[in-house]
Amino acid sequence: MKKYFILLPCFIFSGIQAQETTAASTPSEKMNIVKTNVTAYAFRNINLAYERAINHWFSVNMSFGAMPEGKVPFINSFLSDEDERRFQNLEVKAFNFTIEPRFYFGAGYGKGFYVAPYYRYTKITTNTFDFYYDYTFSGTTYQIPLKGFGNANGNSGGVMVGVQFFLTSKQNLVLDLWIAGAHYGAGKGDFTMTSDVVLTPDMQAQLKQEIENLDVPFVNYTVETNANGARILIDGPWIGFRSGLSLGYRF
Repeated sequence: MKKYFILLPCFIFSGIQAQETTAASTPSEKMNIVKTNVTAYAFRNINLAYERAINHWFSVNMSFGAMPEGKVPFINSFLSDEDERRFQNLEVKAFNFTIEPRFYFGAGYGKGFYVAPYYRYTKITTNTFDFYYDYTFSGTTYQIPLKGFGNANGNSGGVMVGVQFFLTSKQNLVLDLWIAGAHYGAGKGDFTMTSDVVLTPDMQAQLKQEIENLDVPFVNYTVETNANGARILIDGPWIGFRSGLSLGYRF
């Protein structure tokens, strides 16, 4: 019996030593990734994202983006040349925040194909810009100038699919390919246009028609006019799409 008591500490010590050796030989996973969407810079969108792996198949990704004040990107893709000229010196700035839980299939811990439901908040603000419209009276056309300013914000939810790769043997450089994503939600906005000219009822009616005929895609808005100018209210669906390529560092 004594010899068993003597051998017992030896077995315990050997077991502890074996566990330490196994733990030392298995490197811990790197659970954090910081990255930026390089394709977004084409839209002046300065952005940064942080992803934290919770376990093998689940992580949470949070990102912030800000677009400094400047020309509206690709404005001629949704406004005609004539309508674009009406918005003289129009500039916008924007901010967005996105949080997305990611569900990974395959390699895991931030690697492989994933599906990501997400929530996004967006705010857009304009500078004080010049706008004019053509008022016709008794066969003569007059250009009526106005000053505009306003902002809009949207809350939306959507789903994105993508795939993330580790580019080096140390698995510290990351490439995140957003294959496709879309979100839908509700948006609100308030824009005012004021004129130094007192607008008659007929002038107001023509101004209202001019703004309504702009037909900005994916935006529902109503126009109210008065003797001082116009007010444009956005209250409707907020739609967006996501696709891109991010580069990052894993640690």
